[in-house]
Order: sequence, then structure tokens, then C-alpha cells
Amino acid sequence: MGRSRRTLPEELLLLALDPTTGTTAQPQSLDLGLAGAQLVELALAGRIAPDGDRIAVVVPRPTGDPTLDCALELLRRRGAPVRAVNWIGGPRLGLRQTYLSHLERCGMVHAVAGQMCGVLPTTRYQATDNAISREIRARLDSAIRTGVPPDPRTAALAALAHAVGLGKHLYPGNEGRSSRSRLRDLIRHDPMGGLVAHAVMDVQNGVAAQPRRSPAPATGRPAAPGGRAAAEPARGVPVQPRRGSMARVVAH
Repeated sequence: MGRSRRTLPEELLLLALDPTTGTTAQPQSLDLGLAGAQLVELALAGRIAPDGDRIAVVVPRPTGDPTLDCALELLRRRGAPVRAVNWIGGPRLGLRQTYLSHLERCGMVHAVAGQMCGVLPTTRYQATDNAISREIRARLDSAIRTGVPPDPRTAALAALAHAVGLGKHLYPGNEGRSSRSRLRDLIRHDPMGGLVAHAVMDVQNGVAAQPRRSPAPATGRPAAPGGRAAAEPARGVPVQPRRGSMARVVAH
């Protein structure tokens, strides 16, 4: 994969980076979104493909991107297709910092050292070229404004932005309500992006990781002698991702 094109995790992170404060919006859900963005990028590169609600490796050949290739190798080692919700909900320690450091090495952001409460060291990240972030944002704005079905990359980016709760960061206030609604609607234009975005929201909403069981026959009998039939967990309409406050990245 050539490095001339930014990957979806990079674009999602740049969208979430506040140009004024140097912090990232929705930090906890953003970590899930970055893991999901890796899956979409690998799918766009032809390395994985959806298999129902699971992800299957179809071409294990490396992409040339070390972070993506690490994810691809972990998927390959599973040996069997893995549910998207299980993959995204797994431990992702340091993924956001990995991508911030990568963007810094590429010259897209620069780190600004500081202190919290005059004691704790902190690191903020400022974009070195706001034109890059504006170009990414313009693609979303165009898809929202024109209603023309976007390309798969932009559709997936919109789906992930909605899933991690960036709608109010990108389109704040009452005046942004219709744009947030159209951002959510773009989720239907890319099957892989939609699968991953729903998995991100499921993890945030605490949906059980195991597949739903078929309902037991309504006979009133216990499932086994002396036991009760287990009730299926109720699953309502998915709610919006929890909205977190802006958070600093603490330098270790």
C-alpha cells in the first residue's frame, strides 16, 4: 500500500483532533473507532472481507503499513473468521497514541509539551497543515450537502465518525442537527463501513458479545430437568454513543 494516501484510521484521528485545544474528541470511543477503521482499510486493500457479522482474512499478504499489518497478522492467527464486535471490543491499549506518533513522524502533527495542574506532564498535538483536515472535512460536507452517494472510503469515514460520536464535534448545536442526521444516514452506503460502525456502537452500548440464540419453544417447560430456560438478553434500539469530554493525552 503506498503511503501517498492517508489511511482511514489516520483520517478519523485527524477529524477528531481539535485544532484549538490539541486534544481529541471522544477519546474512549475513538479507540474503538480506530480499531474499526483498521478493518475497513484492510477490506479496501482486499486483505479481509465480511462473512456475515464476521471478518475473514482472504489475502494475508502484508500491505506495507506496519500498524495495519500487525492487525492483519492478528486476524490471520485467529485461524477462523472473527466477529467484528469481538475484535473491536478487544484490548486496544495505546492504539490512539500509536497513530498520533505516526502522524507526528509523517509531519502531519507536531507535539506540544505542557503540564496539567502545573505538575503532570501532558502532550497536545497540533496539525501542521490544516488544509489536510479541511480536505477530509470537505468530503464529508459534500456528501452531506449534495446527497450524492459518496465513494466507499468517504462513506466508511462518515459511518465511523457517527459511530464514535463525532457528529456534535463536527456539526455542533441546533444548527448542526440536520447535518448530524445526514451523517448518520451515510452509514448505508458502504456495507463494510456499516458493519464495523454498528459493531463499534454495539460495544459502546454493552451488547452481549455472543451471538443471539434462537428463542426456545413456548412450551412452558424448562430447558433441562431441574433447570430453567435461559432468557435471551433484551436488545433495544441502538442508542447514540456516549459523549465523552475532551481529554488530554498524557505523556509517559
